[in-house]
Amino acid sequence: MADEQPRDPDVDLRIPAQRRELERAPRRLLGAIALGGALGALARYGLTVLLPSPPGEFVRAIFLVNVTGCLLIGVLMAAIAALPSLPALTRPFLGVGFLGGFTTFSTYAVDVYGSGDPATALLVLLATPLAALPAVWLGLAATRALLRRTGAAR
Repeated sequence: MADEQPRDPDVDLRIPAQRRELERAPRRLLGAIALGGALGALARYGLTVLLPSPPGEFVRAIFLVNVTGCLLIGVLMAAIAALPSLPALTRPFLGVGFLGGFTTFSTYAVDVYGSGDPATALLVLLATPLAALPAVWLGLAATRALLRRTGAAR
């Protein structure tokens, strides 16, 4: 369908079919991603202000952001897969934009490097992926179960 909005902004510009996907509605798609990213980054910043950590200590806010963001990515992906009637810009706005701006694995890496304490660095290094990866699975599984129970899934 030529007028359908793109659903997947992960475009490889070397592939003509994918390049056409972006050409159909670049302003709306990129605008949705940019707005979502700005809102996600603001939400992350707000949490870091609410949950400050002294230098060198375990950064609770960034840990919470990354684990919660991964949980929500699982929820979103399950919902998008099961509910094809969602608006076309749902994934770009919420997934790539908001949750991409909200989660911050680059700050996680800086927190590992800058902790100053080897034990804290190891805790940050291990705790984040050990909590974030199961969070994605939990979000997927819980959302799938809820959608099946309510009959909302296709």
